[in-house]
Amino acid sequence: DQPELALRFYRRLLQLGVRNCEVWNNLALCCFYASQYDLCLAAFEHALQLASDADMGDVWYNIGQVAIGIGDLGLAYQALKVAISIDSNHVESYANLGVLELRKGNVESARANFNTVQSMAPYMFEPFFNGALLAFKLGDFQEAHDLATKALEAYPEHHDTHELLRQLRQQFSHL
Repeated sequence: DQPELALRFYRRLLQLGVRNCEVWNNLALCCFYASQYDLCLAAFEHALQLASDADMGDVWYNIGQVAIGIGDLGLAYQALKVAISIDSNHVESYANLGVLELRKGNVESARANFNTVQSMAPYMFEPFFNGALLAFKLGDFQEAHDLATKALEAYPEHHDTHELLRQLRQQFSHL
């Protein structure tokens, strides 16, 4: 909530000699959220240079997040694809890639990405909600209901899922 304050702490860590992928990655995100875009890219470069194979997927995922934030969906798509190519179990990348595929009009690719996340990370509500919303828009109300119910199991307070279920109950009452 306070990226400027976090920036001070990360810079202090760098002054103390703590130089690792995680510090640079988090520093890049703080720079982005503090609107210091020029420093953001340099910090991501350092993070990529220091990243191990285990961390590389997370760095590319965060680059994708920043790209979405600045509206460069092409870069975001590429960064998420790279994250998945490095770590085939990076569920957050699959989830966001599904949303980007849907924005591009690739319904089946989006559904495949949502299904991948649903099977790999049943604790995440977003892929279930996004899948439910997609099914609803495609007119598959039973699948939408099933997925929305699973989304609520993961996150019972999610307002939009409750609203979707309300709309589905209306649809079912008209049938």
